[in-house]
Amino acid sequence: MQRILGYLRKAIQDYNMIQNGDRIAVGVSGGKDSLILLKGLVLLKRFIGIDYDVVAVTLDPCFGGVETDYTYVSQLCEELGIEYILKRTNIGQIVFDIRKETHPCSLCAKMRRGALHETAKELNCNKLALGHNQDDVVETFMMNLFVEGRIFVFAPVSYLSRRDLTVIRPLALAPEKEIRTAANRNGLNIVKSKCPVDGHTKREETKLALSEQEKLDKGFKERIFGAIKRFDLEGWGNEETRSKKKNNN
Repeated sequence: MQRILGYLRKAIQDYNMIQNGDRIAVGVSGGKDSLILLKGLVLLKRFIGIDYDVVAVTLDPCFGGVETDYTYVSQLCEELGIEYILKRTNIGQIVFDIRKETHPCSLCAKMRRGALHETAKELNCNKLALGHNQDDVVETFMMNLFVEGRIFVFAPVSYLSRRDLTVIRPLALAPEKEIRTAANRNGLNIVKSKCPVDGHTKREETKLALSEQEKLDKGFKERIFGAIKRFDLEGWGNEETRSKKKNNN
């Protein structure tokens, strides 16, 4: 877990993600990334020198009209000594049963984001932390490039003026393999997604393609992430990369 805490601390400091007095809602799906993010933020508070509060939020899409069992997440939050909010929604039914979306991921993600933003504000949180890791950054960049034909990726810190809410991604410097290792070593019980298209999405195709290329060319994904940082795309460059870019110009 020490390596993960190192990644969290660097991201928080490099991108000025958290300040004293912040109340942070952590989106917890029950997957490895969100569980590690939740535990990491709670542990990090003990020594990072920033006073902030954490509350965990789970939105159950209720795929097929069936509620998912999040007992483990509730127990983990109790162990960590933090508040846990579980909201049951009809997102799964709207996307798959009512709208019958051919490409459901976009609408589902949009609805989940909206519900998370609304819940965070209801809980008087000024920050919302999401569990995107370094691999997610690279995958999103590649999907936008090859699927939509545009150079874009989500930002490490995004201020939503309509909601007066700041979205942060403290795990974004951590490679997925290290998060997986940390989750296994800490004995975290992953809540399996019940999404009907889980494992059969465009993101999964991109993930597999990048993994295959990584096998042939070690460091391939890291170099893409490095390029995103050096270009300072959507604010991914830190002070060092911005200084180098300015000097080169």
